[in-house]
Amino acid sequence: MNILLTIAVTFFAGMGAGLGTGFAGMSAAAVISPMLITFLKMDPYMAIGIALSSDVLASAVSAYIYGKNKNLDIKNGIIMMISVLTFTVVGSYIASLLPDATMGSFSVFMTFLLGIKFIVRPVMITKEAMQGVSAKKRAIQSVVCGIMIGLICGFVGAGGGMMMLLIITSVLGYELKTAVGTSVFIMAFTAFTGAVSHFMIVGAPDWTVFILCVVFTLIWARIAARFANKATPETLNRATGVILVILGIVVLGFSMLS
Repeated sequence: MNILLTIAVTFFAGMGAGLGTGFAGMSAAAVISPMLITFLKMDPYMAIGIALSSDVLASAVSAYIYGKNKNLDIKNGIIMMISVLTFTVVGSYIASLLPDATMGSFSVFMTFLLGIKFIVRPVMITKEAMQGVSAKKRAIQSVVCGIMIGLICGFVGAGGGMMMLLIITSVLGYELKTAVGTSVFIMAFTAFTGAVSHFMIVGAPDWTVFILCVVFTLIWARIAARFANKATPETLNRATGVILVILGIVVLGFSMLS
């Protein structure tokens, strides 16, 4: 494998994935997987495992930054996380039994459509408005939504991140920064679970690609999270929408090439 090509591919893949994670809690698999498959000819299932591994530190550092800025709801996030973690393993196992072509296409459309959604219909819910939902209702919603998100996250990797942000903002009624902060908090754990289950099934990854993807994604996620927490809700909605639309188009192009 050409080392210069590997560095170039993992750098741009990590940049796209990191920006998506820091701004929108998007799983790295939405960008990293198709790039590794297209340019490095990597097995799709292994590519998703590496992408999920890249999510772990990127999501963790993003969650730390959002939490530091009081934009993270750990208490309610844990309820959803338990359901997500459980069904991520189930989704990962199902993915291993299906043809390669089945994985990844869903996440591309989710990325693009969610980007359009943030541009056309920005999330302008305030933190005060979040308190209007009863704890019991939110807990029940979190369990049900967590099951769906976990299955999707384990199945295609990226779809889980997109579904999580959509559900947390639209169904659970979180304002955008808290939604992203809670999303990356959950994703740090679901990504770890998904990555471990992938590698237990398929074996050890290409360590060069693994390390480069993890490092580049972490760097760009930190940059994006710091910017997002300082931005106004209007700016964050536009920035998030534009980045997701661009990533959706780019990933679609990579998917067509592979």
